Amino acid sequence: MSNSSVYESFPPYNLVPDPVTFPFYYAPRPSVIPGLSDAHLALLAPIIVYWCYSLIFHLFDTWPEQFPWLDKYRIHDSAEIKSRNLVTKAQVVRAVILQQAIQTALGLWWVEEDRGKTNHAAAMRDLAPWVVSISNIVLGPRTSLTVLQRYGTPIVEFVYWWAIPAIQLLFATFFIDTWQYFWHRAFHVNKYLYRQFHSHHHRLYVPYAFGALYNHPLEGLILDTVGTAIAEAASFMTVRQACFLFMLATFKTVDDHCGYAIWWDPFQLLFGNNADYHDIHHQQAGIKRNFSQPFFTHWDAILNTRLTRRDFESGKVKGVQAIHFFAQGPS
Repeated sequence: MSNSSVYESFPPYNLVPDPVTFPFYYAPRPSVIPGLSDAHLALLAPIIVYWCYSLIFHLFDTWPEQFPWLDKYRIHDSAEIKSRNLVTKAQVVRAVILQQAIQTALGLWWVEEDRGKTNHAAAMRDLAPWVVSISNIVLGPRTSLTVLQRYGTPIVEFVYWWAIPAIQLLFATFFIDTWQYFWHRAFHVNKYLYRQFHSHHHRLYVPYAFGALYNHPLEGLILDTVGTAIAEAASFMTVRQACFLFMLATFKTVDDHCGYAIWWDPFQLLFGNNADYHDIHHQQAGIKRNFSQPFFTHWDAILNTRLTRRDFESGKVKGVQAIHFFAQGPS
């Protein structure tokens, strides 16, 4: 049986569900929140996430006597935060608000409402021939026809609602990690970039949650805003997917600076790049290690800049391979 005969026996458009059904996560209405456009939600949600999630850890830090069960998870005590950090919390708040204002202003220009992309039946009709072709290649025409006749519609729905979005999200996180690793490393290795820009963030020797976005405005623009925007565009996300990506990245960066090594915290449980990992980077012995952020640690592992807590505490700080196109940075 040839590929063409499969198409004749079972046209791809037969795989499109009628009517279209939606997964639990999708809201089949013009906007997720009535009265608020999805584009505006994508800009507002990360700000709300940042301050609300930070507030939880701020309460833990402010009233430690109310949460004694957290003592074993604290990376640093409250006294150490006050004595070692070189910037006041008021200065941190002002800097974060400035970065979020810049981020929002650029987002109003960058993020657009999805137009002509909400006809899911049409999108599935475009997808169905690809499903048939790949099925033919993997299974062979005869087996493919049998499988598609029985499971074709669920397969198309799964690919459309789950597989493709998952691949887009994975690609976007990989892009963000790659963008931030090499820029972050450049800001450390190059003396000028470190002193003029990145040293602002390292005034927080002991990180805390709402200091996650305490940066020089230009660094915040390059590392966070531009990198995430390009990742969203390069992965061809819808505005709702972009909203999820922005929220996930915000949750993650706040959690990475929270100051608590909580193994059952979902972000720390699922990602090796966590609060303990990033805390090492904020210490003097680890300042040229653990550049990866915010999701995975593969670039540190590949380029020999990874420093574990065990090696950090034992004083086994290994050498780092040089990046030849950067001048040597801060020691």
